[in-house]
Amino acid sequence: MKNILKDKRQPALDFLRYIGPGLIVAVGFIDPGNWAANLAAGSQFGYKLLWVISLSTIMLAVLQHNVAHLGIVTGKCLSENTRQFLNPVLSIIVLGTGILAAISTAVAEILGGAIAINMLFHLPMWLGALLTGALVTWFLFSNSYPKIEKVIIGFVSLIGICLLFEILIIPNIDWAAAGRSWVIPSIDKKSLPVIMSALGAVVMPHNLFLHSEVIQSRQWNLKDESIMKRQLKFEFMDTVFSMFLGWVINSAIIIIAAAVLYPNAVNEINEAQAMLTPLLGPASAIIFAVAFLGSGLASSVTAGMAGGSIFAGIFREPYDISDPHSKLGVMITIFAATLTVCALSLFSDPFQILIWSQVMLSVQLPITIFTQIYLTSSKRVMGKYKNVLSTKIVILAIGIFVTVLNIILVAQMF
Repeated sequence: MKNILKDKRQPALDFLRYIGPGLIVAVGFIDPGNWAANLAAGSQFGYKLLWVISLSTIMLAVLQHNVAHLGIVTGKCLSENTRQFLNPVLSIIVLGTGILAAISTAVAEILGGAIAINMLFHLPMWLGALLTGALVTWFLFSNSYPKIEKVIIGFVSLIGICLLFEILIIPNIDWAAAGRSWVIPSIDKKSLPVIMSALGAVVMPHNLFLHSEVIQSRQWNLKDESIMKRQLKFEFMDTVFSMFLGWVINSAIIIIAAAVLYPNAVNEINEAQAMLTPLLGPASAIIFAVAFLGSGLASSVTAGMAGGSIFAGIFREPYDISDPHSKLGVMITIFAATLTVCALSLFSDPFQILIWSQVMLSVQLPITIFTQIYLTSSKRVMGKYKNVLSTKIVILAIGIFVTVLNIILVAQMF
């Protein structure tokens, strides 16, 4: 555990010691699925859909802060609270579908790693999936949480640096158009499917479970009201800061696609890399693939942690990689996802794998969101820290909005 309240005279240093849990979650906001949606948005509509990133970041920050609040106040993660406060049969349904959602997430993330390995080393997809799954499993089983946190921060930094390099070598970015598009919505019939895809893929069930778990890595004082308020402020700052970095990275992907690829529509990562090479040179294509590999590996690690946390919650336990239940949850998540990608990559288009994984997430997401809202609004669970009416209205509105988007997405897929 870290003591984040070392010196009241150095609040900035205290906050820097606290940063971490939010960045773990932010990785899910910059995963391969988001890359695909952002590349499609920028290559088809230029800068016009940057406002979607702004809106989705705000929605995500509200939900993630709310579920982190649950973890802080109760000292238990979302899965443990679900098991404790919901009907036993209902809690098993919620957590069982949560594990399936974590596996579906890991399918997309491991597929992203396999695609990146294919772009860099031209290895077949099934082999890239095996390498990604093996590396992620080894990493999760051999490292403590503090080390994982540092490595994830390194991955996020790597992705950011790579995309910054890409932006710096692009000569014709229209920053005025980008600035307007960040705050002024633009919607038409042609862009509506891409908008719904980008918004609907932002809030992911496993991240809601994960944030309430990793927030336990910090030291909380629930007895002293003044200290508690300060700690909650740190959590909020960490969440906002991390979501802001996600906003920057996702915006950068759209800007690169708008400046370099528009109006040539791109629906696959490989197409984007192939088009970058003649326009910006081979170095840009390699850097693009390295950033995408970092995204796939980092998000696979967090998906595995989420699966372990949910599975451990079924047994009313916190996530601990040395505990058999957490370890088994990680193995189920990563192994099932790896085998799925290996099998389907031999018979199916990788893009179709992403679609079906998104279907599972879309079906499960409302279950997790409304379970979270019920728990954080309950006085029995949260005591005096339960959601006030205004907060409840906001998160309910976001939950309904995201749920409707996902229902529409599933309907469009079929």
